[in-house]
Amino acid sequence: MPSPLVAILAYDRLCTFEFGCAVELFALERPELDVPWYRHAVCAAEPGPLRAAGGVRIQAPYGLGKLQQADIIVVPGWRSPDERPPEKLLAALRRAHARGARLCSICSGVFVLAHAGLLEGKRAATHWRYASQLAQQFPGITVDASSLYVDEGQIITSAGSAAGLDMLLHLVRRDYGARVANRVAQRLVMSPHREGGQAQFVPRPMPSADNSPIASLMDWIRANPRVDHSARSLAEHARISERTLHRKFKECTGLTHNGWVIRERVAIAKELLETRHELDVESVADLAGFGSAESLRRHFRLHGLTSPLHYRKQFGALPNIASPPTKSARRHQNP
Repeated sequence: MPSPLVAILAYDRLCTFEFGCAVELFALERPELDVPWYRHAVCAAEPGPLRAAGGVRIQAPYGLGKLQQADIIVVPGWRSPDERPPEKLLAALRRAHARGARLCSICSGVFVLAHAGLLEGKRAATHWRYASQLAQQFPGITVDASSLYVDEGQIITSAGSAAGLDMLLHLVRRDYGARVANRVAQRLVMSPHREGGQAQFVPRPMPSADNSPIASLMDWIRANPRVDHSARSLAEHARISERTLHRKFKECTGLTHNGWVIRERVAIAKELLETRHELDVESVADLAGFGSAESLRRHFRLHGLTSPLHYRKQFGALPNIASPPTKSARRHQNP
């Protein structure tokens, strides 16, 4: 049996990083793996010349006709979530899907599959920046804003940029097994499987500043995360009724007051793990208001995060920057 043929789409205003991820995985020869590695074909989704991010131009050797021979099709992003892809491209993807080809999208590439009608009734991942827009434009899709990628069998979708590599490695694992996928990951100098979801990369949302009692209350909660913030105590502190407290928090944040407090405590714990290297996890849990390391670990899991220790290792490690040479070393370098 011939090895799988991977068609990698190219289009005008191409997302070069996502395109490069697909090329890196499938276009390089890998004789060290001792398996019949994928064949690849770069296919133009529309007439050229095709421009790409960074000012380069792409000349694809194949057109949409090649998609009908492909076993796997990769959509490496899309130039704008607001722009409907060309109808010829959508029709070609539908035909390929109907005959059993697997389809993979990276980041905003999910909008191409959505416009083709191939994600209706399915779960799908995309970059957290696009999750709300995807859900609004295509209410029939269950948008997963926390996962790095979602495997629906014939269709696999990934979150932003680097999550595309996680997804494509997952595809390699499906086709060739863990041993081959691990060796490819080693060559890419990356983990064969990242823990946690993209929630750990989402910036902390902040409510708009105003002079309302709720805004002042939020500031006070952030400054005092270790206090037991019951609805009654918060209402008394803000000098409003509990009913008003619940309504205002829902209006400002979309969350209950308790959900918002927990989210802020998680954000405080993340910041402590990133910046206070001398604190152990128990101390971080106490300062963030969780009381115990077990409670902190449980809420990290509930928020789609990896463990506190792994989070610190990933985001809190001191940068590996070479020290400047000493005066003596400089004298030897510049006699």
